[in-house]
Amino acid sequence: MAGRYFDDWTVGDRISHEIRRTVTETDNLLFTLMTHNPQPLHLDVEAAKASEFGQILVNGTFTFSLMVGLSVGDTTLGTLVANLGYDKLVMPKPVFIGDTMRAETEIADLRESRSRPTAGIVTFRHELFNQRNEVICQCLRSALVSRRPQ
Repeated sequence: MAGRYFDDWTVGDRISHEIRRTVTETDNLLFTLMTHNPQPLHLDVEAAKASEFGQILVNGTFTFSLMVGLSVGDTTLGTLVANLGYDKLVMPKPVFIGDTMRAETEIADLRESRSRPTAGIVTFRHELFNQRNEVICQCLRSALVSRRPQ
């Protein structure tokens, strides 16, 4: 189990996740089709060329999902009870095919669960960066995380 228990976190803890991921054309195409998103900017090379981006734009929901996924091994793998919500999601820069992503996480808040004494609520601040160290995506993720077993 790689994730941490609620009791193992302190507000301000920061993790630079080791796993990186280069986004491929197949990633974008499959995710876009699986989510039934017909946006031409993600699927139509000619429409994308005519846009302000000049090329295929990677699906933003893939970008968000990748950011969270890159964090799971170091944060909640094996300790998550449930994700409770995502807040303040922003995507200040676009992602293109061939961009290489990396993620960092900071603990923004910790609080006891009133309904579950065996768990607590952790608020993670996730950030996704491209190969130029530009912030691509950010959000707060609230998760119900198990306490260390007694």
